[in-house]
Order: sequence, then C-alpha cells, then structure tokens
Amino acid sequence: MQTDWPGMTDQLRPQLKNLHGGAPAVMKAFSAMAQAVLEAKALNTKTKELLALGIAVATRCDDCIAFHAKAAIEQGASQDEVLETLGIAIYMGAGPSVMYASHAFEAFSQFTAKNSAKAEARQTGT
Repeated sequence: MQTDWPGMTDQLRPQLKNLHGGAPAVMKAFSAMAQAVLEAKALNTKTKELLALGIAVATRCDDCIAFHAKAAIEQGASQDEVLETLGIAIYMGAGPSVMYASHAFEAFSQFTAKNSAKAEARQTGT
C-alpha cells in the first residue's frame, strides 16, 4: 500500500491546529524553537531540513517524514541531496531505516510531482 504523503500533511493540519488551541503555550514554544533552529546560520535552511528528514527516518516518524520531505523540496533540495541524506539515515539507523528511507523517498517523489503539476497548471492557466 502506498502512502499519500501530501494527503497526510493535509490530514494532520486540522489536528495540529487543535493541538495549538488546546496547548497554546507549548505549541508557541515549539514553533519558536523550530523557527530558531531552522534559521540559516552556519548551516542553511535546506541543509537543516535534510538533517531533519534523515532524523525522521532514523526515528521512524512517518508524520515527520511527510513534513520534512515537503520542507526540503520547498528549500530547493534535489533528488541527489535527498538520496545522500537517506544514505546517512540508513547508516545510522540500520535495517529499519532502510524501510523508512523508502517512505521518505516516496514522500519526496510525491511532493515533487505535486509541485510540478501546480507549476504546469500555472503556466497553462488551468
């Protein structure tokens, strides 16, 4: 069974909004931490998203894979960069990471296709 990774992020958004409403102080602090760590400094934001994707694979978090695959694409990550990142995740996480790396690459591929379709629709005006 293939996972619909873009759909997963869409389905999670309402629950994350509920979490923000139910635990606003915690979620505000988490959001502030995310903004602080993703700010480009010694490492650019794309590199940080690739690191997050690799960690998502090693920790076996499907939801994290979905969001960080999407974010890596938004930051301009290439297929080669994602595959190298997944190689490191496999190295660090052994066999289970091989399975989750396949999830992450599927997510990257689906988000890439979705972005390409959106760009093509804008160009053709449909």
